[in-house]
Amino acid sequence: MNKLTLTAALLASTMIAGLASASDCETTLRSSDTHPEGYPTVVAVEAMGEILKESTDSKLCVEVFHSAQLGQEKDTIEQTQFGVIDLNRVSLGPFNNIIEETQIPSLPYIFRSVEHMHHVMDGPIGEEILAAFAEHDLIGLAFYDGGSRSFYNREKPINSMEDLAGMKFRVMQSDLFVDMVDALGANATPMPYGEVYSSIQTGVIDGAENNWPSFESSGHFEVAGYYTLDQHLIVPEVLVMSKKTWDGLSAEDQAAVKAAAKASVPVMRDLWAEREKASEAKVRAAGVEIVENIDKTPFIEAMVPVYEKYVTSDKLKDLVTRIQATE
Repeated sequence: MNKLTLTAALLASTMIAGLASASDCETTLRSSDTHPEGYPTVVAVEAMGEILKESTDSKLCVEVFHSAQLGQEKDTIEQTQFGVIDLNRVSLGPFNNIIEETQIPSLPYIFRSVEHMHHVMDGPIGEEILAAFAEHDLIGLAFYDGGSRSFYNREKPINSMEDLAGMKFRVMQSDLFVDMVDALGANATPMPYGEVYSSIQTGVIDGAENNWPSFESSGHFEVAGYYTLDQHLIVPEVLVMSKKTWDGLSAEDQAAVKAAAKASVPVMRDLWAEREKASEAKVRAAGVEIVENIDKTPFIEAMVPVYEKYVTSDKLKDLVTRIQATE
């Protein structure tokens, strides 16, 4: 069965069976996601749940609480560490201040393309970074796509670094992201994702940075009419499990959870590619001014002090070297 056939089969299974519930499963794992219903990450974890239900003969199922029903990412990370939430799909940014290895794939321009990111995160480097979560009461299961992130704002088209000067942009609650924006001459404002729309609308901030699907699904394109494809970040997202929940599973069930998580990755990526195209078309049709083909060289050169600040240990320097050497 090829990847597309597998994806179609898993999605059909999810639609027919619906979300697994406690009524027909011995144990239902609670999973959090800040994205809305139908978003690729949400559907992928739902597909994981169907795979897990089948492979464990209904011993383990997953119920996904989308749209930040269980809280914003920073809060849900803590709840997952305590075992209140069993599974969590989270951006890497909020982990940057907790797990130093996550800073490396979060570095600006560390990946040459989405394909390069896939090769790195699907291989031994990705497994090494997932393993680092265990020391922080979490089990790293798999990496999903987060697209390429670019700046959008309500004020003006951004054609160069000079246009960023003095502008205020929302970033994830990560020191690395703050320093990245500051290095470009703009002002970084860490803020929960759910507050961005109203903050742009009321002028508390000028804009934010994100990928096509998030820019569209959040409605941010309605209040930010300029989008510059500088693609400063290609940051994967991560699916984690509470170590407390994990330790309560048998070795057999742990293996089933890991296998189901890995099997959900191609589901997510296929959906992501489709969603990205649809979101881009919707944003363009809405009249948002898109700035393309800018000279990224000054942006990349401005990141030198960011790398110097965060890539300090031999371990992290080795990670950067191996990522850059990956074809």
